[in-house]
Amino acid sequence: MICDICGKQGARVRRTTRSFGSGRSQFLIEGVPLVRCPHCGESYLTAATLKEIEHIRKRWRKLAVEKRVPVAQFKGAA
Repeated sequence: MICDICGKQGARVRRTTRSFGSGRSQFLIEGVPLVRCPHCGESYLTAATLKEIEHIRKRWRKLAVEKRVPVAQFKGAA
């Protein structure tokens, strides 16, 4: 795959989990495709991925499945 940032061949898609919202309205989207380039070091979401994320964000209460997830809070220096 060609990197949209630097134009070099070799970018790869990996799947990640992203969180959205906060408090009682916080939810996760699993399996989000993230493009990562080994040449320039950039990671980015494609336009198609962003469009699907917006679709999910608008309907997350209907699409989400409840899962119990342990949560740790970062308390180190910023």
